[in-house]
Amino acid sequence: MRPAPTRAALEAARGKSVADVIAPRLDVLFVGINPSLWSGAVGRHFARPGNRFWRALHEAGFTDRLLSPYEGDALLARRIGITNLVNRATASADELTVDELRRGAKRIEAKVRRYRPKTVAFVGMGAYRAAFGRPRAKGGPQGERVAGTPVWVLPNPSGRTAGYQMPALARAFRDLRRSLQDGTLRPLGR
Repeated sequence: MRPAPTRAALEAARGKSVADVIAPRLDVLFVGINPSLWSGAVGRHFARPGNRFWRALHEAGFTDRLLSPYEGDALLARRIGITNLVNRATASADELTVDELRRGAKRIEAKVRRYRPKTVAFVGMGAYRAAFGRPRAKGGPQGERVAGTPVWVLPNPSGRTAGYQMPALARAFRDLRRSLQDGTLRPLGR
């Protein structure tokens, strides 16, 4: 177990970025909202204790064991990547502006064009709605595409978000994994 960042380290992480875990032609590129201060302090995605991303990945069958945020690079061998809509650490996603989210959408479109994942999965419905101007978007597969790539929207796995309990969160991630396996979610022209 790694030591927790100090209060001073968390405060110093404000505005820091976290490097993408990305490679060409992934099966799925997960797009978080933005790094938490904890993630900014340790330089790892979904690192705040209580964030359920890693557990949801495991319970959904994306990984054969529960990975820690410090093992994020191991996802690439499983053809999974992680990036963020806005790569600026904040204490809360509520600190982001709609303009930042919309600029983030343009950045994600460019990354998807460059890296060509089979699917892009946004982790956070509210952020997806604001970033892409889709106020009625619900969880699951979307009719819209990003740079020609199918889009899936998942609930936010933050422990601060109580809207989805762990079984429902794992089920949402599992539905995505199954759609990738059975080919029901296919990119255009591939």
